[in-house]
Amino acid sequence: MKYKLSVFKHFSSAHALRGYKGKCENLHGHNWKVRVCLCGTKLDEIGMLIDFTDMKAHLDKIMAKLDHKFLNETEPFDKINPTAENIATFIFNEMKIFETEDIKVCEVEVWESETSSAVVSL
Repeated sequence: MKYKLSVFKHFSSAHALRGYKGKCENLHGHNWKVRVCLCGTKLDEIGMLIDFTDMKAHLDKIMAKLDHKFLNETEPFDKINPTAENIATFIFNEMKIFETEDIKVCEVEVWESETSSAVVSL
């Protein structure tokens, strides 16, 4: 059996897409929504894969790096384009702190609007 746990968080930030030909090359902001999923096959002695509280606390630390920032001036987006795909990849990599032999980050989804999202998965 495989278990998949998800938590959601939000952050607000501004960015400008370098090299983009259109209005998104200009400075603009989003209220981003983030979903992080951890997957595994073994539950602990009390029947949990991982505590949601721990997932949320670490995601809060990641959100603090991004929230109310101009992403183009925030690592690593001062070097790479702050696209939804790159933001999802950044969060995916930052969540790897929870990875063990039995638990993996399986998916991160980042919405830049109610109708547009990017997903990074195993």
